[in-house]
Amino acid sequence: MKRGSSGAGIGGILKGLGDLVDKLAEIEKQGEELRRSGELRGSDGRLRGIYGVNVRVGLGGEGVQVEPFGNLKPDRTAGDAMVHEIREPVCDVFEEEDHLLIVAEMPGVSQADVKLEADGDLLTIEANRKDRKYRKELQLPRAIDPTRAAISANNGVVEIRCPV
Repeated sequence: MKRGSSGAGIGGILKGLGDLVDKLAEIEKQGEELRRSGELRGSDGRLRGIYGVNVRVGLGGEGVQVEPFGNLKPDRTAGDAMVHEIREPVCDVFEEEDHLLIVAEMPGVSQADVKLEADGDLLTIEANRKDRKYRKELQLPRAIDPTRAAISANNGVVEIRCPV
C-alpha cells in the first residue's frame, strides 16, 4: 500500500474511524441504516462465504444497533475467520397494530422450508434447502406463538407475520 493512501498505517486507521464517525452522525440525523457486505470465493471461483454488517442508527430511539450477517464467523481459538455451513440472514422486525412482521433475506428458500421456534420473546428462525441453510435468533419486543404465524417467501425474502 502506498503512503498517504486511506489504509496506510495509523493515520489511515484514524482517517477511516473519522470517516465512520462522520457517516454514523449523518445517518443518525436521518434515522437510516448502513449496510456493507462481501463474499469469499475459492480458487475454483465457487462462492465459499458471505459476510456483512448492518448498522442502524437512531431508529425508534434505540441508538446504534450493529447486526452481523452471513456465514463467516471468527474462530475464537485460532482468531481466523471460518466459513460455516449455516448462514445468518439479515432480519428486520416491525411492530404493526395487530402483529409483528419479521422480514428475512434468505435466497433459495420456500415457505415450506422455514421453521419457527419461540421461547417467550426469543424467536429462532431456521430454513434448510439443498446447500442453503439459515439460522437466526431474534429478540422480539414481546412473546409470540409461532404456531399462529403466517409465513410467505418470494424472491429470497421471507415474511413472517405473528399476531400479538
